[in-house]
Amino acid sequence: MQLKISYQTLAKITNGILCQANLKDILKSISYDTRTLQKGQAYIALKGAKLDGHTFIKKALEAGANFVILERKEAPKYDEILKNTPFLTVENSLLALQEIAKFHRLSKEIKIAAITGSNGKSTTKQMLSALLKQSGKTCSTEGNFNNQVGVPISLLEIKNTDKFGVFELGASHVGDIAEIARLVLPDVAVLTNISPSHLEYFGTMENIYKTKTEILQHLNMGATVVFNGDDKFLKNLKTDYKGKMLSYGFDSGNDIVIKNSPTFSFTYKGALFNTGVVLEHHNKLNAAAACGAALALGLFKENIEKGLKTYKPMPMRLEKHKLGKTEILLDCYNANPVSMENALNILSTYPAPRFAVLGDMRELGNFSKMYHKELADQIIRSKLDKVFLAGQEIETTYKELLKLNFKEAKYSLNKLDFLEDLKQIIKNQKGTILFKASRSLNFEELFFKLKEEN
Repeated sequence: MQLKISYQTLAKITNGILCQANLKDILKSISYDTRTLQKGQAYIALKGAKLDGHTFIKKALEAGANFVILERKEAPKYDEILKNTPFLTVENSLLALQEIAKFHRLSKEIKIAAITGSNGKSTTKQMLSALLKQSGKTCSTEGNFNNQVGVPISLLEIKNTDKFGVFELGASHVGDIAEIARLVLPDVAVLTNISPSHLEYFGTMENIYKTKTEILQHLNMGATVVFNGDDKFLKNLKTDYKGKMLSYGFDSGNDIVIKNSPTFSFTYKGALFNTGVVLEHHNKLNAAAACGAALALGLFKENIEKGLKTYKPMPMRLEKHKLGKTEILLDCYNANPVSMENALNILSTYPAPRFAVLGDMRELGNFSKMYHKELADQIIRSKLDKVFLAGQEIETTYKELLKLNFKEAKYSLNKLDFLEDLKQIIKNQKGTILFKASRSLNFEELFFKLKEEN
């Protein structure tokens, strides 16, 4: 992090009150986590659902913090601790962090793409970053830093030498995208798809669409919207959105038309782009989104064809491993109905025998039983030799499989109960095992236990 904001400017952009501070001193770096805070950084006390950063102010100073940002109503509690330290009081520390990030973003000569949607955000981010690096230094969201705290922290990492930025915007409630998109002010907005993700909080698919398209109200001047023209919700943008746009998909009516070929190729304005990269169906859509954003940011055909070859998938997203003679598809980053269907479709392309270890699709709320029941049909269509189901919500899938007379299913609340079964498969089979569940179930734990013994 390389900031250069005077304390006087800091107070102005956050509507804060400086105490014991020299107005000309410079804020160079901020941390909200005392575990990683380095000497000379400022500490900002954020209030979370479980922890209150104000209670760590003393620890931050002991770690070497030279400046503290805290909420005004909390300040009297820390008079004694802060008596020898410059600090800034603000009304809301999260809002202050966001305003600092927005100020920093606007102070840089950089072109930014922001990616939102129900599925494929991280993969599209990785692909687009690989493309843009062909033309200049590129910064991007690290890991899953795509929320109200992660996005501003990511923006604060922008350096003077960065030509491009790629930021992922996540949401689980109406209004979430608006809150963070206003900080990013993207030059290109990418919308990947609208599907049942976090339905427990959104309530309806229409609310998901409403939330994801909030980004359209917070674009930089002259921005381009890149969207999945095959998506039944997003295709409405072709008539409803009046700004610059670029659609992509397999349908011939899109601006970018994906070819049905083994390697990822597409046509755009009469030109054929052929990357030579082999991708599954859903990743061809992600790649088309990334290529559309790259084109909107001014990259050339040769940049795109060469750049996609440098793309490296993120961990635990259909990550390929081998244990003994058995192929492993580790896809434990998250799960919802669409990503589960995609993973099973991919598994069905592998040689038999095929096995799946599946867990709950969380945050579906009142729709959970319906989607877990539908999962049973997907399992049968995938022609699996055996499926192992673990978790509370996926018991619905197991019961439905029994009704459908699918006898090769095993259920347990605890995923580790399948350890011995999987050991025997790995010992005796040459097939493929898919591990897929929502993040909170930590299904990779089962894989790593198997790995330890092979």
